[in-house]
Amino acid sequence: MEETKLTNVRKHRRRKNKTIILALSITTVLLVGTAAFMNSHKNDKTMVIKKNTHVKTDIVKNTDILNFPDYDQTSQKDDSGLLEVLNIDSNLVLVNKNRKLPDGYEPEDLVYPSIPLNGAVKEKTRMRSEAAKALENLFAGALADGNTLTAISGYRSYDRQVALYNQYLETRGEEWTKAYSAFPGTSEHQTGLSMDVSSPSFGNALEVEFAETKEGKWLAEHAHEYGFIIRYPENKQDTTEYHYEPWHIRYVGVDYANYLYTKDLALEEAMPSEK
Repeated sequence: MEETKLTNVRKHRRRKNKTIILALSITTVLLVGTAAFMNSHKNDKTMVIKKNTHVKTDIVKNTDILNFPDYDQTSQKDDSGLLEVLNIDSNLVLVNKNRKLPDGYEPEDLVYPSIPLNGAVKEKTRMRSEAAKALENLFAGALADGNTLTAISGYRSYDRQVALYNQYLETRGEEWTKAYSAFPGTSEHQTGLSMDVSSPSFGNALEVEFAETKEGKWLAEHAHEYGFIIRYPENKQDTTEYHYEPWHIRYVGVDYANYLYTKDLALEEAMPSEK
């Protein structure tokens, strides 16, 4: 009988010890998990702006740095006297009156975006693949808000730009042509990252008055959400050397587009020359 009682006491003590060990284990797991959770959130960073000697503006978001390319390190002097860009595959390649694309350049990933044509010519709607997908999302977003957009002119080859430039010289004169049309080799359209946009309600025209239509206003207010900027903004003519073109959008990626839109910057202002 005594031996039986002693055995029962020992069993009871073993069960009690197991319960205590289990409780301690659970407590330890909870403490370790809480510490890891707090530590992971401690390392999170909200978007801040930093400066360094090479890049005018760095965006730091959750420890990933997105740099605007260095103006001087992404170009070299060409025989024509212009700067020839070196980062041709970048979504941030800067092409303007002073910076040209390499002779014969054509993007390797041109595609047709899956969008309603609304009277546009399909052959003129090609863009680089990432930009084309973003354009599809942009048009879908516009339509969801009750706005119908038309893709008028995307990628243009060097030869096509030559024909257009000469046509404008003959029909509109040198002053207008230099203000609104790019000299062959310096056109953003040749990058495959730009699109001229209008709407059926505006007759699919590319005119400054497009900015006053509801579609033009929507584009100006929402393009950055899809990775696009109004490439030649109002009151930035001295910087871009082009007149205001509310129809000309340029793909740069969502983070960069949001930054440029928020800071009211033209692309040139985000990557000025240090020379």
